[in-house]
Amino acid sequence: MSEQMKENELISVAMQIILHAGDARIRIQEALKHGKELDFEAARKSLVEAKECIRLAHQSQTEVIQNETRGMVYEPSLLFNHAQDTLMTIMSENNMANEMIDMFEVMYHKCCKN
Repeated sequence: MSEQMKENELISVAMQIILHAGDARIRIQEALKHGKELDFEAARKSLVEAKECIRLAHQSQTEVIQNETRGMVYEPSLLFNHAQDTLMTIMSENNMANEMIDMFEVMYHKCCKN
């Protein structure tokens, strides 16, 4: 595979990661909004959707990593690094949002439903 083709592939994969991760962030923000509104069912639905977006982003990233383990060499790419950073950040946001929704629900049931 030519260097130009590998570069184009890496750019395409990086953009897929960024797009899916961005979609996940939107779903996470929706989940937190629903949590603040005490709509825990909608919050959990948004978190499930976010998890699927993250899975799609991770799947794109994994393809590149597997290609490298097979011997394909990519030139360093700032865009791909940015995509990976974005994905890792949003994965952390997702973990925190899950915990926050759990806390909102526990607090609601302990304080307000009695």
